[in-house]
Amino acid sequence: MAVVNIRKKEVQIKIVYVGPGRGGKTTNLEYLFSKIRHRIESDMVSIKTQGDRTLFFDFLPFELGQIQGYQIKTQLYTVPGQVKYNATRKLVLKGVDGVVFVADSMVAMREKNIVALKNLEENLAFYDIDLYDRFPIILQYNKRDLAENGIDILDVDTLQQDLNARLQAPFYEASAVNGVNVIATAKKAISTTIVSIQEHLG
Repeated sequence: MAVVNIRKKEVQIKIVYVGPGRGGKTTNLEYLFSKIRHRIESDMVSIKTQGDRTLFFDFLPFELGQIQGYQIKTQLYTVPGQVKYNATRKLVLKGVDGVVFVADSMVAMREKNIVALKNLEENLAFYDIDLYDRFPIILQYNKRDLAENGIDILDVDTLQQDLNARLQAPFYEASAVNGVNVIATAKKAISTTIVSIQEHLG
C-alpha cells in the first residue's frame, strides 16, 4: 500500500513492471528514464543478478499531481522474468500499488506469457492481494514492431484471450525499443493506481 509521509506531505506509490524474461520490461524503464530524465532527482539504480541480463530493479521517482493535498512520488521497478528468480520477484512486489504486465508478442512466447501472469497472481496472493479484485494493472503487448521484420507475432485477440479475458484491464500495443506507447502505458498505470489509492483513502 502507498507510503504516506506526513512530514513531507508526500504519498509514495510503487508500480512494478512484470512479465516473462526478456519481454521488454527493462527497455520500457530505460526509455522512460531517457525521456523524463530532467524530472528525476536520482540516477536509475540497477542491480544485475548473475546470469540474468534483465535489471534487478529500476528506481524512477518523479512527481505527478496530488492526492488530498499530498504530492505523489512514483517509484517504478522491474523484476527479473526468468523462472529461477521468483524469490526476487516476490520480494520486489512487496508493498506494490500497481502493476504493468509486459507481454512478449512473439508466437514463441505465448506459453511463457501465460505462466508469467499466473506467477504474478501467486506472488500477489502471498501478500493477500487478489489480482482479480480491482487491482490496478495495465497490460502492454510489446514487440509489435517485430512483424515488420517477418517474425511471427500473436494477434491482439489471442493475447486478449490468453491474458485479459478475466482481468478486463486496459491494454496497449507497444514497441519499447521504438518507444511506441511506452509513456502512455506508464501514465495509465500511474493514473489507475492513483484512482485506486484515492478510493481506498475515501
